[in-house]
Amino acid sequence: LLPLTTATEVGAEVALQATVEGMLLASYRYDELKGSPEERSSLQQVTLVVPDGVDSAAALSRAEAVASAIALTRDLVNRPGGSLSAVQLADEAVKVAEQTGLEVEVWDRERLIVERCGGMLGVNAGSTEEPRMVRLTWRPKGESRGTIHFVGKGITFDTGGLNLKPFEGMKEMKIDMGGAAAVIGAMAAVAAHNPDVTIIGTCCCTDNQPSPTATKPGDVLNIRNGKTVEVLNTDAEGRLVLADGLSIAAEENPDLIVDLATLTGACLVALGSQYAGLMGNNEDAIARVEAAATKAGERLWHLPLPNEYRKQLDSDVADLQNIGSGRFGGTLVAGLFLQEFVDETPWVHLDIAGPVTTQEQEAEFPKGATGFGVRTLLEIVNNW
Repeated sequence: LLPLTTATEVGAEVALQATVEGMLLASYRYDELKGSPEERSSLQQVTLVVPDGVDSAAALSRAEAVASAIALTRDLVNRPGGSLSAVQLADEAVKVAEQTGLEVEVWDRERLIVERCGGMLGVNAGSTEEPRMVRLTWRPKGESRGTIHFVGKGITFDTGGLNLKPFEGMKEMKIDMGGAAAVIGAMAAVAAHNPDVTIIGTCCCTDNQPSPTATKPGDVLNIRNGKTVEVLNTDAEGRLVLADGLSIAAEENPDLIVDLATLTGACLVALGSQYAGLMGNNEDAIARVEAAATKAGERLWHLPLPNEYRKQLDSDVADLQNIGSGRFGGTLVAGLFLQEFVDETPWVHLDIAGPVTTQEQEAEFPKGATGFGVRTLLEIVNNW
């Protein structure tokens, strides 16, 4: 029975959708790799009583689509890196396209060479696994009112490359594709919302491994948009693959680009595990994304991109370097780096390093991957 005050404050359909989403998400467990999953009690039947005139079928359909999308995202983030290569992650995106009718395009290593995606290729250089760039597209049946492009970081496992992470920093790095997983999850639910705008989701997928062929500190990479980047730290790899993805997105002049990435540990240190950092180059775009996140119940904190910090990215041998010259402000400097690849296109960057996982069960979040970002992306679409 939905409380009358709740139904009145937010609308009965919204309250119904939120209630069903919460029940479905709270019952999620990741046990696909357990030989003998533990038995647990679960809901078998739920009766919901709503006011007359409520389109409960539509609300239930949306709730199931959103919960399913978040569950998919959680599954992907929870899956070990050894069970989810870039090729396998791309295959999951293809499955989503086949199930929902989305258009899909997958670029392999040879295509990435042709398309001049030097950031992707540089990060992948130490790996025995192929990289993949995946593009999912929703096109409305009628005239499109605009285009929104989501870009996700998909580092399926991050060792740090030759700048090898210590054990404590590496053991959780299967989660480093959380941005790409959120994009795939959101795209899976787009069809259920039937928006009259074109939605594109690009995922930049590879692992980051040390080997004799790996990119070395001091190497220079050629990014898709023509800029060159001196790699001073191979563990700052997410921004390199995003540089190619953002460059491609900007070439198409969409109305909005939103990227999601578990980009910096500095953001987790600054904001903790409950908030994602938000940065961008356009106040209207930032306001839209903040409003969408508030409606979705996902917490963002607006951080600046100070022009004074840009000089930290100056390189003696290339157009820019991939890390700042100082110890501080790492999240902001990373955002300034990404800004180099979007031109004047309205763009928002979400650093989801904190809320991509939770260390203990809370509300609708079991321990592990949260599926953070999916709801915000869908609210951006719904309110465009």
